[in-house]
Amino acid sequence: MTHINVLDPGASPLDYYGFELRRLREAAELTQAQLGGVLNYTGSLVGQVETARKVPTVEFSERVDAALGTGGLFSRLVVLVLRSQLPAWFREVAELEARALEICTFQTHLVHGLLQTPAYARAVLGVLDQSDLDDRTTVRLARQRIFEKAAPPVLWIVISEGVLCQEIGGREVMREQLRHLLSFEANPRINVQVLPFAAGAHPGAQGSFTLFRFAGDPAIVYTEGYGSGHPSANPDTVNDCSLRYDHLRAAALSLKESAELIRRVMEERYGEQDLA
Repeated sequence: MTHINVLDPGASPLDYYGFELRRLREAAELTQAQLGGVLNYTGSLVGQVETARKVPTVEFSERVDAALGTGGLFSRLVVLVLRSQLPAWFREVAELEARALEICTFQTHLVHGLLQTPAYARAVLGVLDQSDLDDRTTVRLARQRIFEKAAPPVLWIVISEGVLCQEIGGREVMREQLRHLLSFEANPRINVQVLPFAAGAHPGAQGSFTLFRFAGDPAIVYTEGYGSGHPSANPDTVNDCSLRYDHLRAAALSLKESAELIRRVMEERYGEQDLA
């Protein structure tokens, strides 16, 4: 367990965050309990963040900035903190998401992390490993902040119909997740299409993949294995996956038809009337 007196601000973004929080709290002559009261959090939580034992959230950081008058310091720091908490092999992908002008992804088994609800993400991350689940869920969801930028990326997502039927976390979680997908119907920058079972054999049968396109850099294809990620800027790979993605979008239901299917599955498979 890290002790506050030996916290090294240069050890990691999380340590630096905790060091600065302690320094500025003490400069304001507030105890952890007093600051917690102002923030509407417990003093214990403030202490855990100060000792780098708890990952701060965006909301926590915004409240600290307001309470201590830091000019947005912690809101800026938390972006680095959350990214640093991602698995090492995935950090490059998070950077690609943050820089991309367009993200095109095909998902065979799960809703993409950029569109997951907290409960769905928690259920996915909790398989085989319940440790630090709150923190890991917070870190995953923080990636979705790219849509809050002044110029957010355009996201095209094609999901297999099986994603709608794979019950992750239970019916209530799935109902909430599908409702979340439907919330983007009027958003031209976030587009969800469903590849129906009736499409049969398709060019994405080899697995999920994501294409990142940028303003001045070559496009990158990303695929994922167990505990590893594989980004590639090889032109042949990018061209092949781009062609595959075009065909997947053509074989998928239209945006309107996809929304109708999502709504139908939500009501018929996960409807409240079916919950006992």
